[in-house]
Amino acid sequence: MNERKGQWSTKLGFILSSAGAAIGLGAIWKLPYVTGTSGGGAFFLLFVLFTLAIGLPMLIAEFIIGRGTQKEAVSAYKKLAPRTAWTWIGRLGVVGCFLLLSFYSVIGGWIAVYTGKALVGQIITPSLDASALFGEVTGSPMMTIIGLIIFTLFNVLVVGLGIQNGIEKANKVMMPLLFIFFVILVVRALTLPGAVEGVSFFLKPDFSAITFQSVLYALGQAFFALAVGFSCMVTYSSYLKKNESLPYAAGSVVLMNIFVSLLAGLAIFPVVFSFGLKASEGPGLLFVVLPTVFQQLPFGELFFALFLLLFLFATLTSSFSLYEIIVAALQEKYPNARKKITWFLGVIVIVAAIPAALSSSKLADFHVFGKTVFDATDFLVSNVLLPLGNLCIALFIMYKVDKNFTKREFLASSQLSTGWYTLWRTLMYTVVPIVIIIVMFFLIKS
Repeated sequence: MNERKGQWSTKLGFILSSAGAAIGLGAIWKLPYVTGTSGGGAFFLLFVLFTLAIGLPMLIAEFIIGRGTQKEAVSAYKKLAPRTAWTWIGRLGVVGCFLLLSFYSVIGGWIAVYTGKALVGQIITPSLDASALFGEVTGSPMMTIIGLIIFTLFNVLVVGLGIQNGIEKANKVMMPLLFIFFVILVVRALTLPGAVEGVSFFLKPDFSAITFQSVLYALGQAFFALAVGFSCMVTYSSYLKKNESLPYAAGSVVLMNIFVSLLAGLAIFPVVFSFGLKASEGPGLLFVVLPTVFQQLPFGELFFALFLLLFLFATLTSSFSLYEIIVAALQEKYPNARKKITWFLGVIVIVAAIPAALSSSKLADFHVFGKTVFDATDFLVSNVLLPLGNLCIALFIMYKVDKNFTKREFLASSQLSTGWYTLWRTLMYTVVPIVIIIVMFFLIKS
């Protein structure tokens, strides 16, 4: 099979970009507050186990479909199962990514606004009230929409340049910088008085604090944090060369994701306990806690601005993959119009995201099934479409894709024994679909 044009220039570029797709709001923004509300260390341990047992096999499955066909998501399913209903999995991914962008870009806009304010010294001040500031940013129609436009513009500029010159180059700069500044933040957080209590809460398992709901959240987080379910990784891996090992690449992405999740917890929970904040504060935890941390640091204003910039990078590296699946699908029909497609998509995303952007201000009283537009879209994507996408992919690769095809792609250039393939296939046949069905049922019911 001929290799696809416009591939990743290096294996490192692919791994960093795939890790960047996974490492974003899921690991840095969502995991800490979900951990805080779901049992601390026991929850984090469950998250790690589920990521390895459920998320990793699903990631390998998407890699096999993408690299094996050398096609973006929509065309990949058409190639493996032409003229069947299975081809709708790729379309589900495109729709899901678009809906996800319609509220993910709003959060990215908040981060862009925070970054701008930090750069001009409007956050780290003696009179800082982090909670009030968060309410001010999310409650201002002008700030949220300006942030949304800025965040979308970054995506359009990078994705429009293509895989090698845009996404890969951006990730090669953003991801290492993210790790470096995360380590700096963790070191500072661990030196605070009372930091040990925060570390204990985060890493010492207390299974008495675990509920059935916590288990479901851990399962859901394992999927959310690895960017599987919407076939983003199918599209990314379609640009991967045939001489690369898919299990090793997937394992590298998973380990990087777990490591960043660990750093996020070590950066936030010591601060939470040191300053007497609530670990269960919710989604605003990151925006409330971090300003308090940097306020205590020498040159805190500068470091906070740099960290916000890098947090913005992490959010962008995830959204690049959401844009790419849609752009790549459209580019199949219009091969020479990548930049035009990307700009057109950016405009559509901005328009679609405005209702979610106004959910904390002008449209705060407008509800869909008892939820704001932002929360309703989040629920539809995270609780319905994402687990549905995972289930469809799991069933597709086990019951529709030829076994010799999956085995060849799994073992190619990996030097792994067939026993590892058997283990992966067993998990995909039994554990993974059953778990997805259970999670999906209770997430929809919640």
